[in-house]
Amino acid sequence: MRLLLLCALPLVTALLAGILPGARSGRVAFTRLALLAGVALAHAALVGSLWVTPAPAILGGWLDADALGLIVLTVVSVLFLATAMYTVGYLQRETPRGGRLFVSAMLIFLGATTVVSLSQHLAMLWVGMEATTFAVAPLIFHRHDRRSLEAVWKYLLISSVGIALALLGTFFLVSAQPEGLGRPLMLPDLLAHAEALHPAWLRAAFLFLLVGFGTKMGLAPMHTWKPDTYGEAPSLVSGLMAGALTSCAFLCVARITQVVMAAGLGSFAQPVLIGFGLLSLSVAAVFVIGQSDVKRLLAYSSVEHMGLLVLGLGLGGVGAYGSMLHVLNNGLAKGWMFLVVGNVVLATGSSAAAVNRGLLRTLPVSGTLLVLGLFAVTGSPPFGLFLSEFTILRAAVAGGHIWIAAIMLLLLAVIFVGMAVLILEMALGSPEPGTVPVREGGWLVVGPIALAAIVLMLGVYIPGPLNDALTRAAVALGGRAP
Repeated sequence: MRLLLLCALPLVTALLAGILPGARSGRVAFTRLALLAGVALAHAALVGSLWVTPAPAILGGWLDADALGLIVLTVVSVLFLATAMYTVGYLQRETPRGGRLFVSAMLIFLGATTVVSLSQHLAMLWVGMEATTFAVAPLIFHRHDRRSLEAVWKYLLISSVGIALALLGTFFLVSAQPEGLGRPLMLPDLLAHAEALHPAWLRAAFLFLLVGFGTKMGLAPMHTWKPDTYGEAPSLVSGLMAGALTSCAFLCVARITQVVMAAGLGSFAQPVLIGFGLLSLSVAAVFVIGQSDVKRLLAYSSVEHMGLLVLGLGLGGVGAYGSMLHVLNNGLAKGWMFLVVGNVVLATGSSAAAVNRGLLRTLPVSGTLLVLGLFAVTGSPPFGLFLSEFTILRAAVAGGHIWIAAIMLLLLAVIFVGMAVLILEMALGSPEPGTVPVREGGWLVVGPIALAAIVLMLGVYIPGPLNDALTRAAVALGGRAP
């Protein structure tokens, strides 16, 4: 019942938020925001209950909270809760009309990502990812101007190509499964009979699903939608996409990787994953240098971290554990950074570095969080991303791939320098004469502060239940715990 409620609650509430009539008094606006915050809290509470008392699979096993899905679902739920709190303050400043479509689309997005996280049927997984595409589109087009129209059109076009390739890969996976050998496209049945799957069809399915869902992740060279989309969407939407949407897309890649590893085709899949990982890191390193807009900078940082995720899968061993831990760390850190940048945009109207200098003096809280976020997203200690990136690096060394470890370290160093130049210029530069400090409202800082605290905690302490889930997820992916 809890699993069904997790999926249904956001969708039903989205319909309710959409049919509420408009009102000039602002009361309906408050009602919608209350619905958004209430659903976010209820969703987080339900997800928390799954960590305490696991729920049985429902709908004939179509929905189940296994270790991989529960980790991604937790990222989605925690990030959405922080974003919902932020949205209360954001919509009071940005759209005093109530944000009917905005709130409904956010709730549909929560429902769709929940379905992806819990789905054990790969067709339902595909449907959930397709639903996220249409849920996000109106959020990207929030400003209704030419640049946001171009961004949403590019996002829809490239995402549609990716999701079509993923659908073709799903058909190939059906062809790989012998008739009568388990239920079609049910993950437990595919894993139980993995050695009986047709190798050629399974290889084709893996490649098409990797490219298709890799497009949704933003792996290079399928990343071209990210800079424009993240740059033009409201920052809180960019945070949801960079933290929750990409995590769900990675889960889709992890699911087919599970099947391929169980079928004994790891020697085929792992070099492909490593290749996409290193290519994404290389593209991010090239384009991070010289960026002048912090939102586009974070878009290329997201390309980097998507590369790290598939690199960990490809390396195997403790790399699988590192990838799953990195899903958690990266998702929360990206949400933290984009919400902070949202405060900058609200204060100055721009995310360009040229008009945002001296943030430590003009926006003290957000400026401090931005500097701390720089060290978090670049994998510096004591933040959680250092631990997960170090685990992936350790997998490369342990596997004898010294050249991969060396390239990874070099590219991470280049990315650190590129990001530090821009962000430290914004934080420490000289503000315009006469600029007075701005005090951000509580709704606008409570979310990023909470996310920062979690990412910091994960750098020094991993709770026992989380470590157990990470270990189970790593084993499911053919890896192991450190």
